[in-house]
Amino acid sequence: MNLILSNSSPVPLYEQLEQQLKTAIHSGELQPGQPLPSIRSLAASLATSIITVKRAYDDLEKEGYLFTTPGKGTFVSVDGVAALTESHLLQLKGELAELLRSFEDAGVTRSEVCRLIRDQEV
Repeated sequence: MNLILSNSSPVPLYEQLEQQLKTAIHSGELQPGQPLPSIRSLAASLATSIITVKRAYDDLEKEGYLFTTPGKGTFVSVDGVAALTESHLLQLKGELAELLRSFEDAGVTRSEVCRLIRDQEV
């Protein structure tokens, strides 16, 4: 897992870390039940404070993406993967709705949009 924090970003370091961990969970790079690095080792490898990593881990645990077992470590939660997938789907639906409105504003019908999608190579 390649995590990069930027001190020049206006986004706080702990939020950068949270977002990157969520992305790694969503992409499957981090699997349910997989252990995460200890707070100390991750802070050292990112050259940041222990408090930054602890805040990110705590926030992700509150959101259900991670769970901690005392004496064993922090792990990716099965429920967190499902929650992240659901929230990502909701985000994509919102983006699709905006895109469809843009097509409608440009006078493109939904059937034409469907044809464009079918013809699109991925």
